[in-house]
Amino acid sequence: MNHKKRKTAVLFAFILLLGLFLTACSSGQNTSEKGASSLESADAGSSEADGQNSEGTADTEAAETPDTSEEAASETVYNIGSFTMEDINGEAYTEAMFQDYDLTMVNVFATWCSPCIAEIPYLEQLSQDMADRGVGVVGIVLDTADGEGGVDADALDAAKTLAEELETTYPFLIPDAGLMNGLLTGIQSIPTTFFVDSEGNLTGYAYVGSRSLEDWTEIVNSELEMLGGTE
Repeated sequence: MNHKKRKTAVLFAFILLLGLFLTACSSGQNTSEKGASSLESADAGSSEADGQNSEGTADTEAAETPDTSEEAASETVYNIGSFTMEDINGEAYTEAMFQDYDLTMVNVFATWCSPCIAEIPYLEQLSQDMADRGVGVVGIVLDTADGEGGVDADALDAAKTLAEELETTYPFLIPDAGLMNGLLTGIQSIPTTFFVDSEGNLTGYAYVGSRSLEDWTEIVNSELEMLGGTE
């Protein structure tokens, strides 16, 4: 192993260790009333599962639209709509990607967020374990967008290194200029994860904070049950 690879391996080992003590980071996005969040975090039943701000305290502000509470979920359908994004290797993805699976897990993260990085191996394993049940996983690397409709080169390089070092096979997407039709605009804490059905509709809740493979497996099973899927 050369010096550069050894240095990278040590850095990732440190980040993954740090991730054991944290579950979420502040997204650092500048959100306004116009760009209010389109997502509402689920109550994970633990203070560790709640989003945290840069001070390390819980971020408990609820999103405004759409309301993803259990009652509203049965009455309101929020369709993500049309978009085009590129992955970190330049391949184009559109809303048609949701048609490939009954349920797609969309994980929004940043390359500097240690809890985000710590759970990527779990999401990779989940994508393999659940593929035959019609479940796909997609990552959106929030910090690869430079805020002006372009790409942050440093974050892009970091995302490529992450994908290589963690041997990730599911796609890492770069946010488009419209931030997925505004869906990503108001995300306050990362990682934030939400689920989309084959028609591009949000399902269930959005989940703030990192989780174990066992926890994600339980959540995905619940999401599949809401879709009428089978075990």
